Amino acid sequence: MDGSSVTTPAPVLILLGPPGAGKGTQARMLEQSFGLVQLSTGDLLRAAVAAGTDAGIKAKTVMDAGGLVSDDIVLAILKDRLADADCAKGVILDGFPRTIGQAAALDELLREAGQQINAAISLDVDDAQMVARIAGRFTCKGCGEGYHDTFKAPAVAEVCDKCGGSDMVRRADDTAETVTSRLEAYHAQTAPLIDYYGSKDALERVDAMGAIEAIAQELGAIVGRVSA
Repeated sequence: MDGSSVTTPAPVLILLGPPGAGKGTQARMLEQSFGLVQLSTGDLLRAAVAAGTDAGIKAKTVMDAGGLVSDDIVLAILKDRLADADCAKGVILDGFPRTIGQAAALDELLREAGQQINAAISLDVDDAQMVARIAGRFTCKGCGEGYHDTFKAPAVAEVCDKCGGSDMVRRADDTAETVTSRLEAYHAQTAPLIDYYGSKDALERVDAMGAIEAIAQELGAIVGRVSA
C-alpha cells in the first residue's frame, strides 16, 4: 500500500419538476443537509456576467441584444462553476437541462470531467392541485417569506409572521390560467427528460404533493444512497 486513495467524483444531481413543484425549497434543504451547491441557470448567468468571465461576456452580449443564451455558453459557464472549490461535495442542478439536447451535452461535459449524473429526481405533481397551490401564493416584500391563502396563511392576516411587515405581494403570473399554461409547456418540453434519464437508470421519482418535510426526508434518502 502506498497510502494513496481514489477520489470519488462529486455527485451531480438534477431536480426535475414543473414551476411550483418545490425544487428551490428542496434544493436549499439539501444544501444544508449535505453541503451540496444549488446551481440554477439564472444565477449562473448573472454571476458569470458580473464576474466578467469569457463565457459571461459572451452571455452579456446576447442578453443585451435581447436574445437567448445558447446552450454552448450555458455549458461553458456551468463547466467553469463546477471547477470551483465549493462544488467539491456535489451539486444540484435546478433549471438545466430542459431539453434532450441539453441533457446529452451535459452528459458529455461531465464525462470529460470524470463525473456523471448520479440521479435525476422527478418531483411528481398533480396538475389540478398545482394550479390551486401556485395561484394562492404571496410573499412578504420586506423579508421574502412565502405564504399561501390556503396552505400557509400568516397567523395575523396580511402581517408577516417572520418580520412583522404588512406589505404582501403576488406575482402577476400566479393566476390559474398562467399556471395551467406553464404546466402544459413543462409537460411538452421538459417531461421527456424523465424518459431520457429513465433509460439510463438514473431516474428517481418523488411524490411532491406531500408535506415539505416528508419530501425532504425522501430526497435525503435518495441523495445519501446515490452519493455513497
